[in-house]
Amino acid sequence: MTAAEGSAALARVVIAEDEAIVRLDLKEILVTAGYEVVGETGRGDEAVTLVEEHQPDLAILDVKMPGMDGIRAAREITSRHQVAVLLLTAFSQRDLIEEARDSGVSAYLIKPFQPRDLLPAIADVLAKARQDWAIDDEAAHSSDGAEDKIATRRTVDEAKQVLMDRDDLSEDDAFRFIQRTAMQTRALMRDVAQQVVDGTLTP
Repeated sequence: MTAAEGSAALARVVIAEDEAIVRLDLKEILVTAGYEVVGETGRGDEAVTLVEEHQPDLAILDVKMPGMDGIRAAREITSRHQVAVLLLTAFSQRDLIEEARDSGVSAYLIKPFQPRDLLPAIADVLAKARQDWAIDDEAAHSSDGAEDKIATRRTVDEAKQVLMDRDDLSEDDAFRFIQRTAMQTRALMRDVAQQVVDGTLTP
């Protein structure tokens, strides 16, 4: 089983797309790939409610929906929950993408999309979100959370690059190595990452 398949089996998803046919296609692709679709709707406001109820790992939101647009829904969701957000849009304007990024959207996909585009995008969004959540959780238990979070993210990103270049690991595997080593040695991820950067720690 690949890392993507392993995470897929554990990922719970809410779909919000106002076109019923697209919504059905999305659900079929996800279920076939091993994801669990825990809620679906055609309205942005209902998407926020569904996330509240089901606490999924991922919300897939269309930009244009009645009740509340996808960008506002993303802002509501990410401000209250640890949920990755993938935005579906038929519009590729730069300002919309910037607004989406500011709303906590992890990635976006232009419609119409193919399953071969959707599934890697979801795997990537979930992997990056889980890394962010792990760093957030570590920072939350430190004395200077915000500064520690920035410093940890910077060092972990540097260490991931070293592991990818030197040891030929994928980005997800590189992060897992740092996280697992930190847990096993009861160290901070930032300290483990620094050892990787310094060359004193290898897989």
